[in-house]
Amino acid sequence: MKRLITAGLLLLLALGGGAAAAVWWWTLRPLPLATPSVELSVEPGTSPRVIAQAWVDAGVRTPPRLLYEWFRWSGEAKKIRAGSYEIGAGTTPVALLRKMVRGDEAQATVRLIDGWTFRLFRAELAKAEALKPTTAAMSDAEVMAALGAPGLAPEGRFFPDTYAYSKGTTDLAVLQRAYRAMQRRLDAAWAERSADVPLKTAEEALILASIVEKETGQGADRTKVAAVFTNRLRIGMPLQTDPSVIYGLGAAYDGNLRKRDLQADTPFNTYTRGGLTPTPIAMPGKASLLAAVQPAAIKALYFVARGDGSSEFSDTLADHNRAVNKYQRGAGRSKSQ
Repeated sequence: MKRLITAGLLLLLALGGGAAAAVWWWTLRPLPLATPSVELSVEPGTSPRVIAQAWVDAGVRTPPRLLYEWFRWSGEAKKIRAGSYEIGAGTTPVALLRKMVRGDEAQATVRLIDGWTFRLFRAELAKAEALKPTTAAMSDAEVMAALGAPGLAPEGRFFPDTYAYSKGTTDLAVLQRAYRAMQRRLDAAWAERSADVPLKTAEEALILASIVEKETGQGADRTKVAAVFTNRLRIGMPLQTDPSVIYGLGAAYDGNLRKRDLQADTPFNTYTRGGLTPTPIAMPGKASLLAAVQPAAIKALYFVARGDGSSEFSDTLADHNRAVNKYQRGAGRSKSQ
């Protein structure tokens, strides 16, 4: 701000008299706008003169020559940064120039939800405001290659969060941020793993975290859900988790999980195959990543949904069957492991 005021004083000295006073008064007055807000994307290498004209074309009602001369006399014109900008009522020429020099861009946000699959992530990015859909024609494999991870399955690799971005940013750039964020979060969680957790690698932790994410109905139960699965892994007991079966069915899943589905062998059927699934089945959040590596210190091998979002945990099959009778008799199939 001080530099811009100094520039204004220099402009006063250069012009002299009433004209100088009028120009200085203009720099501190709100710019008239054709609409409540005006947006402009400044491409790299655009000259100050063209930028001034572009603002006028976009809806700033002031002579473009006057705006350009202000940019030039400020001494800051060469510091204007490329980006997407938005101004509203009350914006002065001084504030406009300061915004562009600082790179204070207009931003939009996209929210990627814990437990979503990569397919849902891509669908949300495709409809995000002012986000360039550069991956629209790419396969999942091509997207991963573009991110520098060729051959890596995309599921579970992107951290669910709210991402702010400048308008005109590519969807690939947002995916890159989410991909790196998951790498950081996973590395941090793995570094805090309990000594006795039955997981050999961070990759296994990511897979387990995705299962925990899909199986947790209430946050307070998350570490207990993780404990059930780690306890089963320790003794070689099948995980028998419905969300993995559903994931393996893909487009064939119609919303109703049947007995035949549980018996149909796929790489993701944890009823017919032991151990973890080949890849994650969803995008786990921070809480599930930590739960996977720091499960509760309980002996439970089973849990069943109570119907209110929470779960009943049991150490033995007999206790589990009683819990199923209590909470799910006549309710149909639900979370019962």
